[in-house]
Amino acid sequence: MAQHNDTGKQGEDEAVRYLQEKGYQVLERNYRYQHAEIDLIAQKGKLLVFVEVKTRSSTRFGNPEEFVTYTKARLIMKAAEHYIFSKDWPYDVRFDIVAVTVLPDEVVVRHLEDAFY
Repeated sequence: MAQHNDTGKQGEDEAVRYLQEKGYQVLERNYRYQHAEIDLIAQKGKLLVFVEVKTRSSTRFGNPEEFVTYTKARLIMKAAEHYIFSKDWPYDVRFDIVAVTVLPDEVVVRHLEDAFY
């Protein structure tokens, strides 16, 4: 597997661990609908959270969350709409970003709630 794939997988695993420690139940990983993919779908109480995980091995070119484009956000929202209707979800939803920076001596996880809508 390519190094960037390993880094991405590590970032997603870190995001799952982080969210679970914060009381979220991860319902889905890599949920796909048409051309869209949602990295994580989690639930906390009556809140359904669609999470984009962005992982970088440095912040040299910017923070991980800066790489979530408008187009990517729109695709996530489209897939989320499909998921919401397929599950007949009657409660609130939120779109978050979990930004993971994998440095040589530490892993930094930042959770940005209501990152886009």
